[in-house]
Amino acid sequence: MNIAVACKIVPDDQDVRVEADHTLDFSKAHDIVSTYDLNALEAAAQFSQTCGESKLYVLSVGGKNIDNPKIKKNILARGADELLMIADDATSKLDSRATAAQLAALVKKAEADLILTGDGSADLFARQTGVQLASLLEVPYVSSAISMVQRDGKLEVKRLLEKEIETVLVTLPAVISIAPGYAEPRIAGMKDILAAGKKPSSVESVQADTTASVEEVALKAPQQVDRKQNIFEDIDEFSAAVKAAL
Repeated sequence: MNIAVACKIVPDDQDVRVEADHTLDFSKAHDIVSTYDLNALEAAAQFSQTCGESKLYVLSVGGKNIDNPKIKKNILARGADELLMIADDATSKLDSRATAAQLAALVKKAEADLILTGDGSADLFARQTGVQLASLLEVPYVSSAISMVQRDGKLEVKRLLEKEIETVLVTLPAVISIAPGYAEPRIAGMKDILAAGKKPSSVESVQADTTASVEEVALKAPQQVDRKQNIFEDIDEFSAAVKAAL
């Protein structure tokens, strides 16, 4: 089985500075793999160990900045066998559909039977790329997965709903988005990091139409509001205050 995980490279939010006019300064932010995608990568690595003969690909689409040796090693040290990238500045402002089109080209190159995505991206968290990718590939899509097991040639997926857990049986190929609680990302050891440098990776230019871009009008941090510092001794009064605030 060929398994593919879509990973987005995003600025580390711990390094983003908020200026006096509430604009955001990303100039000193390091590029990292989106936290939600690390959950998906760990889920894929664990699942691949149950599949017998399998190969785990990581797919990533972004600007030229993602073609970074440190980022590549970080990805490949977490259980992946091969990394396929589209690193082109023409992709920097793509919408979810156009990004999914780029990923679809990489999925076909990997000949993936199972494609995993994170629950959303750590920067926008639109939760659209996975479902758009499934639409373009014309395969089933399951969101918020918390476990996966092979059953008679199909995939049994348990997904987390608001108040219950639903079990679905899916034919492959399929796209599955992974809930954060599925798997805790591993910490790569020195042996894994050294081995990562010998694993194959490829970097390509855009593979599909990139005209569906997003125009960024403004990006600002919300206005800070002073805390009211109210102290409640009665739980009903506290609950009423919370409901009123919402």
